[in-house]
Formats: sequence, C-alpha cells, structure tokens
Amino acid sequence: MSDDSTVETRAHAPRPPHGDSAGALQDRPPDSVPPPPPPRGTRRGAGPVTLLVLPGLLTLAAVAGVLALTGGLPVDGSPDSGPGQSAAGGVNETYGPWLRKAAGACTVVTPALLAAQIDQLSGWRDDTGASGEQGIAGFTDGEWRSWGRDDDGNGKSSPRDPADAVMALGRQDCALAQQVTELRTEGAVNGDLVDLTLAAYAVGTDAVKRAGRVPGGALTYLAEVKRLLPSYEAFDKEPPGDAGPAGGAVLTAPLATLTVTSPYGSRQHPLTGVTKLHTGVDFAAPQGTPVTAARDGRVVFAAMTKAYGNRVVLDHGTIEGKRLETTYSHLSALDVRVGQSVRTGALVGRAGSTGLSTGPHLHFEVVYDGYYADPRPWLGAGG
Repeated sequence: MSDDSTVETRAHAPRPPHGDSAGALQDRPPDSVPPPPPPRGTRRGAGPVTLLVLPGLLTLAAVAGVLALTGGLPVDGSPDSGPGQSAAGGVNETYGPWLRKAAGACTVVTPALLAAQIDQLSGWRDDTGASGEQGIAGFTDGEWRSWGRDDDGNGKSSPRDPADAVMALGRQDCALAQQVTELRTEGAVNGDLVDLTLAAYAVGTDAVKRAGRVPGGALTYLAEVKRLLPSYEAFDKEPPGDAGPAGGAVLTAPLATLTVTSPYGSRQHPLTGVTKLHTGVDFAAPQGTPVTAARDGRVVFAAMTKAYGNRVVLDHGTIEGKRLETTYSHLSALDVRVGQSVRTGALVGRAGSTGLSTGPHLHFEVVYDGYYADPRPWLGAGG
C-alpha cells in the first residue's frame, strides 16, 4: 500500500500528522485526507497548576462522558451503570460499549488499547491542545473531517463528543492496522502488529515502512501506551450477565447445522497472531451454504468489509429495553440490502471465506445493549 504523506516525528508523539490513505474499514472511506497539521507536543505533561486542578477536571470529564454516552445510544442502547460506577482505570463503564464497538472493526485493536491511547493523549480530559486538538482523543479539525462521524446519532459529529471520538479513533487505528498488516504480509516490515500499528499512529506509516520495523521515534509513545494498558484490561472482558434475558433461546439457528469450529472468548487470531476477544462463534459451513436471519429484524448494514468480508448486520429492536443485533460475516454472497425488513429464517446470504478468513465458515455475533455476547445461550441447546 502506498502512502504519500509527509510525516514528522515528535517527542512523546501523542498524535502523528497521519495523512495516510487509510480508507474505511466497514463503511465509507474518507473523501479525502487533509494535509498534515503542524507538529505539536504531548498533551500529558502536567505542570503544577494542572496537578492542582486535575482531580476536578477528571471529575468533569467523567460526568461529560456519562452525559454524552447515555444521551445518544439509539443503535446500541444505553448502559445501566450509573454515574458513580467505574470500570477499568477509574473510567466510567459507560465508555465500555463504545470502546468495544470501535475495537470490533478490526482484529488488531482492542478496547483496552484504545483506552490506553486516550489516556496517553489527554488523560481523558476534554480540552484543547496546543495545536488545536479537541476532545478526549485529540483530533484536529482536519483529522476530524477524515475520521469523524455522528456515531451516537445525536445529530452532530463532534470530536468533543466522547462516543464520536472513541469510534473515530477506532476507525483510524484499524485503518493503520490494515496498512501495517499488508506491509508485513509483503515482507516490507517485521514486528508485532499492535506495536507496528501504534508506531504508524505515532510517526506515520511511511516511517514504519522505511525503518522496516518500529522506528526509534515511536518507542517513547509505545512505552507510554503499554505502561497504561494494564489499567484498562477490564474493558477487554465481556461484561457480566451478557448471556441475555432469562427464559431460553430467543434466536433461531442461522445455519441448518451448527458445528462450532471456534467459540466465543479470548483466542489468538489464526492469521494475525493477536490475542483478543473473539466476538462471535465460528460455525463450519461449506461454500455457498444458505445463511438465514436468526430473528425478525431490519438490515442496518450489508456490504464488503476489510476484516469480515461480506457482512450483514440485523437490528432486532429491543428485548427487555435493550437493543439486540446479530451479525453474519465472511459471506460469499449478500442476499439483502440496507433498510430491508426480514423475517426469521429468511435468506440473508451464503457462507464463504471473504475478508480475513482461513476457509469457508460463518462468523456469527450477538450484540446486546452494545456488548458482544456469547451467541450460544441465545440459540439454546442447539447452539
């Protein structure tokens, strides 16, 4: 993959001028990538005044995050945790669904990694940096035009909206992960994909390619993010009670025969070598096997993606007040379109091996209240 951007290395590089032609992973690509912004320094340096007011700022940031995230969840539903409940790193659990959803766009990035990056960038403070970075993920106006969207559906795309910012950072990281994965596949670079992705974020993909590995200019940034990573590992774990509503199966089998080849849970990806949450269940299915809707619903996504190949997402409305979605990935063919209503058992596509896949199968996911859940309890004993 070519990269025409000019990249400057900076100390503690919280943000590269990454004008890399990354492209979109699941949805639409940016129409254009803005020219790189001028260099700017780290946002984590804390002077005496900052140290005195930091506790207050963190409190305000947490409250702002809660209001933003719980006020705009039309797709995934609102978490039940209250403002006083915190999860990893002392950050409110209301960030969890968005971190997990953002990380679900690719196989390299994890929720904890995104959280550690945000901590390194801003300490979770919604402020403006020296070079105009805004919000908890420190996007400039130019960068936001490339990566920002109204992900929480509140009518406004803003880098100061925590949900929008988390999702934009996930898109950006996953695009960089795709670039370095291709470079490593071509033999142009060597190293761990997570390290290479962070390096590309810090100093740009061109610098990584020229070095053939993690460049020296990115080592400080990697060290800072990895130092923070253990504090956020709880975000990588499935939340308690994600088996779904009591009362047995609420979904029907998406295949005539369900043979599990890779279960839900932590695993090492067979192609990338990265260990992270396997967000669904892989069912064995010969090429072309009919794949059907597990419940009445509406098609909210049906297109080719980088990691998941041909992918369909169905919105099944709410169950016990929480949004339920199912996904069907690596399909060889799509038989539905966005906006279409489908009934239980209706054909949505055919099994295949598109995207990042080792062979024909169905990757089936259940997303309940914004969290990935083990699909098998939802399918009952047959799952």
